[in-house]
Amino acid sequence: MSNLLYLSSSIFAEQGNSSQLADNFIRQWQSANPQGEVVHRDLTSAPLPQLDQTLAAAFFTEPQQRSAEQKELVARSDALIAELKAANIVVIGLPMYNFGVPSQFKSWVDHIARAGITFKYTEQGAVGLLTNKPVLVFAARGGRYSSTGNDHQEPFLRQFFGFIGLSDVRFIFAEGVNMGEEAKSKALSDAQTETELLVETMLRQATPQPA
Repeated sequence: MSNLLYLSSSIFAEQGNSSQLADNFIRQWQSANPQGEVVHRDLTSAPLPQLDQTLAAAFFTEPQQRSAEQKELVARSDALIAELKAANIVVIGLPMYNFGVPSQFKSWVDHIARAGITFKYTEQGAVGLLTNKPVLVFAARGGRYSSTGNDHQEPFLRQFFGFIGLSDVRFIFAEGVNMGEEAKSKALSDAQTETELLVETMLRQATPQPA
């Protein structure tokens, strides 16, 4: 059975443009995968604690030496990593706030990046330890930033996910949603068309081809 992990990070919840883009894809995915399971991790309504000295110390302390508080902190991170490992596909609803990712999403990243668990360092450099799978990012932006020096989301996400072994990262953009109703309508319509093509492509890739 397929398992989809959905990470939402809009402060406007399901009303956010990024949430609506991601929800649209998930509905189509569920239609094509009626037995599939969707695990929704809402990073805004249930925010994760930010990385601080206490959390970092818990990660770096040997398991047998961790205090009860440290065990609880690490258990939360372990559960998030288990969700990610169990997923066959990852869907991210990602608004752009002040040129970057929402702080709520960054906290999720800080709970996932664990040396020896999701990546390791070797003499040849860092090696990701997770099994590759599609990561689909539905990114809504008030202005137009893609392929410019002001887009600090796409390079960051490609680097981070590649760092832990997930190199198949795909973006669906809806840009200019705050540049007037006409621009917003076109951006969302174009994103819808791209989503439909993405679903069709993924279905073809998942269907066994005759020998």
